Amino acid sequence: MDVEGKGFVIKDKRSLNEKGELKEEKQDEEIEKKKEAKKKTIGTDDEQRVPLPEVNFNSLIFSLSSSALLHIGEIADPHTGEKRQDLALAKHTIDIMAMLKEKTKGNLNEEEDKFLDNILTDLRWRYVKATK
Repeated sequence: MDVEGKGFVIKDKRSLNEKGELKEEKQDEEIEKKKEAKKKTIGTDDEQRVPLPEVNFNSLIFSLSSSALLHIGEIADPHTGEKRQDLALAKHTIDIMAMLKEKTKGNLNEEEDKFLDNILTDLRWRYVKATK
């Protein structure tokens, strides 16, 4: 039986340091546990849930435009709070919206058509600005 190369690791699981204070990593672990517990409780109760927007064409376009703005780097990621650019994904999202405009031609009411035109114009302008 070959035991060479195999060993064991000793982990100090005491929560206090040599001065009798709570170890920093234990504090970080406790903070993380509290955050996880909070995440689990949020959204489980209907009273705590944020109301979802009405399902209609404009809300779909608004959602896609928010995604494009996120990828352009105009708005921060809601989970991380960081602004990051992914111009390929931004272009892809804008192209999807342009395809929807083409495929729904003649089927939208005046308000929906103007909304889509305005959003597409704005996103295209922001995309061009971001690529410079």
